[in-house]
Amino acid sequence: MSALVLALIAGALVGLALGALGGGGSVLAVPALIYLLGFPPAAATTASLIIVTATSLTALYAHARTGNVRWKAGALFAAAGLLPAAAAGAAASRLPQPVLTAAFAAVAALAAVTMLRPSRATADPAADGAKPYKAAGTGAGLGALTGLLGVGGGFLAVPALVTVLAFEMQAAVGTSLLVISANSLASLATRGAGTAGIDWTVIGPFTGAAILGAWDGKRLATKVTGTLLQHTFAVVLLAVAAFMLIDALT
Repeated sequence: MSALVLALIAGALVGLALGALGGGGSVLAVPALIYLLGFPPAAATTASLIIVTATSLTALYAHARTGNVRWKAGALFAAAGLLPAAAAGAAASRLPQPVLTAAFAAVAALAAVTMLRPSRATADPAADGAKPYKAAGTGAGLGALTGLLGVGGGFLAVPALVTVLAFEMQAAVGTSLLVISANSLASLATRGAGTAGIDWTVIGPFTGAAILGAWDGKRLATKVTGTLLQHTFAVVLLAVAAFMLIDALT
């Protein structure tokens, strides 16, 4: 199968994940770029951020139109993570790749288990302006992990918004896209030189398919329950975590 066809298929899946689940784009994009399209890990991380930034902004617009974005809490959540993301990103360059891969797998598995557990929190319709210290604290922690692992962070932002800030699933999905966009843009700003080796003949179609997939994912999110979305998200995370942990240990 040609690289172009693989890029289109992988891009559509990444877009569906971001549009429907509010995260998982980098979790899917990085392995696809490495194992399907032959990118080296460093180039795959940078390319993933380009793809996820463009797709997240598209999906954010779609969710904002239907009122699923909590702008105040989301902006605080994202802003609190920018400096920790930069510091952790500098530290990540000094760590061996297997260590980062294993850490990525462990955090993804932890997020999945959290999403599968029954939530005791009650969704708060006024969460847009509530508990700013929780939003800032959780956002800082997420930013540090995002910088360390080199991903947009949606697969962590969604469970954090659900369990820590008591967002209902649809609001968590929409708001996480604001966080992903901010984190990805910040990460790209520190990797400007790294875009020189990107193969745009692959990344262009990949990004285009992901953007189209995000619109389909948004429509899918309106047709299924929040619980089903949450459990689907968790199963995807567990599968990716298992695959990457095996890869790190072999």
